[in-house]
Order: sequence, then structure tokens, then C-alpha cells
Amino acid sequence: MLIYLRVLKESFFFAINALKNNKLRTMLSLLGVTIGIFSIIAVLAAVDSLEKEIKGSLSALDNSTIILTRFSFGPTDIPQWKRQQFPDVTYEEYEYLNRTVPNTEAMSYALNVPPESIKFNDKTASNVGVGAVSAEYYDIEALEIEEGRFFNMAESVSGSPVIVLGHDVYENLFGNADPMGEQVRLYGRKFTVIGVLKKKGAGLFGGSHDTNVFLPVNIVRRIYGGSNRGTFPQVIIKPEEGVDNAEYIAYLSQQLRNFRGLKRQDVNNFFVNQLQGFADFIDNMTSQMNFFGLIISGFSLLVGGFGIANIMFVSVKERTSLIGIQKSLGAKNKFILFQFLFEAVILSVIGGLIGLFLVWVVSLIASQFTGNFEFILSPWNMFIGTAVSAVIGLISGIVPAISASKLDPVEAIRTGM
Repeated sequence: MLIYLRVLKESFFFAINALKNNKLRTMLSLLGVTIGIFSIIAVLAAVDSLEKEIKGSLSALDNSTIILTRFSFGPTDIPQWKRQQFPDVTYEEYEYLNRTVPNTEAMSYALNVPPESIKFNDKTASNVGVGAVSAEYYDIEALEIEEGRFFNMAESVSGSPVIVLGHDVYENLFGNADPMGEQVRLYGRKFTVIGVLKKKGAGLFGGSHDTNVFLPVNIVRRIYGGSNRGTFPQVIIKPEEGVDNAEYIAYLSQQLRNFRGLKRQDVNNFFVNQLQGFADFIDNMTSQMNFFGLIISGFSLLVGGFGIANIMFVSVKERTSLIGIQKSLGAKNKFILFQFLFEAVILSVIGGLIGLFLVWVVSLIASQFTGNFEFILSPWNMFIGTAVSAVIGLISGIVPAISASKLDPVEAIRTGM
């Protein structure tokens, strides 16, 4: 064991000397490994970050949650021109389904509307996400109230001018003051604050509920108009626990088909999207992105491998005389073999670590310019980068190491002289 540690130590110093004595040649040889590891880990980090962001926005919702809308969350065989003709789900359809579909824990009508600015006296909170929902949404996402309450069904149906503030919005407008009963200005109207949400993470209506507010959906319908396709209406449904989802979706679809008067031969002019299916689609998409990214990055690693092999062949040639002396003094073939293998691995790992450092720097810079979107360089990805670079060094150094170990000591000394 000690001899291998000594070989590793000597190989490390040989690798460092190669860097010091032939800086340009070594750095050019390592450039391929650095670029390859940078490409691979950058792809993995970007895909992991994207996946975390998407799934984080749905984390508060159960996977059995169903979203009924004219859009499909996944691939579909229905051509785009036909999908563009699909009608939006209406409030009347939501009311009908809420009455007629059994085994439903909660069903909410929601609109997706652009961010707005909210004012209170001389203070303004900008770029605030607006969640226009019916009262049942509180039960679907299990929102947590820090102070006050969420609006009830009567306020939702009548479209009362009440508002629930996200924690950051509350702090921007009121600081530490009590906001209950105060009026804020939104859409050119006054809304009475009835609740403040607990500080929390990502949600369905944007990056974070902390920067959102919630309004009764019917007052937003009056503001935007009941038939405004730009609000992308949807019905969010949470079935009861233990319900057969396939049967539930089939019954739900048939009820909506009946309400819309669709004939037997007509295709559904709506989509029933289940979050579990959406999560599976995201997993499949990210897997494909990883696969193609790794293939492209593999070409860079291939070039890097050739660079490491090249520098090791040069190293063997430069140290031929030293190899002959070592063998004449009793060094075994495996000692010479491991010496050059370790050196190749160490050089390759150095290139990989440089690549990881560059990914870390780029991720920090990118996170600063993308707001709430955070790029993640996980320990697992760092381990993958280090392991891959070590494997590349091992593969690239095996042929030069074998050729060095098989040198005849007399011929090696004579050639070196």
C-alpha cells in the first residue's frame, strides 16, 4: 500500500512539474478536458436548475391535481390550428362541474393575468403576481395565513374588493404596521386587505407567493371581461384521496362534453392535464436534454483525451532515460505503469477542476442576472465532473503508460543518452 502512495506522490509532482516546465503545452493539452467537463457540468447544472424551478412552482400542489384548460401540458396529436380554435373553460362550466362531479375535494376557477403594481399611500410594490382564483383554491394549495384570513365563497362569488397579500408585498407596503382593514390600490380600484400569507417558497402563479396577491376571481373577470382569451382561464381540481384517477378524468371529461353538446364523433375541445403526467413529461424532457447535451459535450472530452494522450507520449519520450535507470535499479513494470497512469489521471483531474471552477463562476454570474431563477451546481454534479475527468485521464494514459512499462532498461538508457 505504501509503495502505491509513494507512486501517487511522485506522479503528482511529475504532473505539477509538467505544468510548471511546459506551461503552454500542458495548458493547451488540458484545454480539451476543461472545455469538455465545463460543457457536461454546465448542461447538467442548467437542466437540474430548470427542473427544480418547474417542479418547485408545482410543489405545493398534489400530483393528483387536475388542471382543465384549452392548453395541453404535454405532447398531443391534435394539430395546432385546431387547438387554437378550442374555447376557454368558462365560469359557468366550472359551476356546473362543481355541482355534478362527485368525489371532488376542491375545485377552483382561476385566471392567469399579468403582474401589476400595488399602491398604499406613497408606497408602491411593483411586478406583483396576481392570483385571480375562487375561494376553493385555498384548500387546493393549502395556503398558510400568517395574519387575517383568505376570502370566503360569498366574497368570491360576489367579486368583493378584498385582497390577500404575499409576505414580501405586505412588508414593502406596510413595513411592520398592521395591514388589516387598510385599503390598497390596484387596477385603479381600492381593495381591502383581509389577510397576509406566511413567507413561503415557489407557487403556481409565479416565482413565489411572497411576491403575489390573491383576489376573488369574479372581480378580476369584471375588470378583464368574461370572454378575454388573454387571461387563459382554467379549472383546478383536487380529487378526493383514493379515487381512481382514470375513472375520475373520464367522468369529468364526459360531463364537460355533455355541457358543450359535443357529439360522439367529436374530439374533446379541451385538455384534462394531470400534474403527475406533467411531472413525467418534464422528467422525460430533461432526460432528453441531458442525453443530447452529453453527446455534444462528449466530443469535447474526446479531443481532451487525445490532448492528455499526446502530453503523456511526450512525457514518456522525455523521461526515457529516467525510466531505464529506474528499471535497472529494480523498478517493476507495474511501478512504471502506475506512475504514468497516475500522472495522466492527475493532469486530467486538474483540467476537470478548472472546468468545474468555470461552471461555478458562470452559475454565480447567471444567477445574478436571472432574478428568482437560481442555477445549481450540486455536489453530485461536481462528483460526476471529477470522476469523468479521472476516467478520461485513465483511458488516455493507458497506452503511453504500457509503452513506458515495456521499455528495455538498456535501450531506454542508450536512447536517453
